[in-house]
Amino acid sequence: MRTYIGGHQAVSVNDFIELALGTPPELWLEEEGETEEERAARLDAARDILADNPELPDDVARIAAEVIEAHAPELFNVVPLARPVGRRRPSRKGAAA
Repeated sequence: MRTYIGGHQAVSVNDFIELALGTPPELWLEEEGETEEERAARLDAARDILADNPELPDDVARIAAEVIEAHAPELFNVVPLARPVGRRRPSRKGAAA
């Protein structure tokens, strides 16, 4: 099955992210091994995009909240840790100053 968003085919998670944001995620994330020149160019491009679309941070926060709300059980499969029974932490009273 193929998935198209706005006429663009999404074949990976990164494709979905890029289509949702309108920009590749790598633009906003530090790339391992990038040079100072590459970093400066990436940040300049990001600043230009934010200047053209000041609502982008709010859109990203909304999208992230929707994903978390829709997929919280799978994304955050948190199991509480059992606390040891009968073990107490040593008291600090009487500790040498």
